Amino acid sequence: MGRTILGVIVGMLVAMATMQLFEYGSARVHPLPPGADAYDAATMAAHIASAPLTALLLVAGGWIVAAFDGGLVAALISRRHRRGAALSVGLLIVCGVLAVSWMFPHPLWMTVAGLLLPVPAGLLGAWLVRRPVPGTEEGVTRRG
Repeated sequence: MGRTILGVIVGMLVAMATMQLFEYGSARVHPLPPGADAYDAATMAAHIASAPLTALLLVAGGWIVAAFDGGLVAALISRRHRRGAALSVGLLIVCGVLAVSWMFPHPLWMTVAGLLLPVPAGLLGAWLVRRPVPGTEEGVTRRG
């Protein structure tokens, strides 16, 4: 149980770092105007509404890639509940997407992608983590 909780925490830290990298890329493509207040909802709504597709794809892609690598790390650390740890990371990212979409309106396609794709991406990360089957030759694995 302790390794599963640790896996979820470390997986979320990795996921947050990944999202920050993608957000940084999006900010390079579509920076805030000088003097704009990033904490003002109206300013951010206008900024998102005027963002080019590339900037929006970077943010949505960041959500999905973060769920994948966070789920992968969570599954690597967890021993017994690999899929559960990865699922938790994916669901936490979905909660974050809900919160951000509620605070700052995003295009519908972006919100839908952010709600539907992180959980499967996290589970894909867990699926890639394979553990050896006891009593078999090295290299023979099973999904765990």
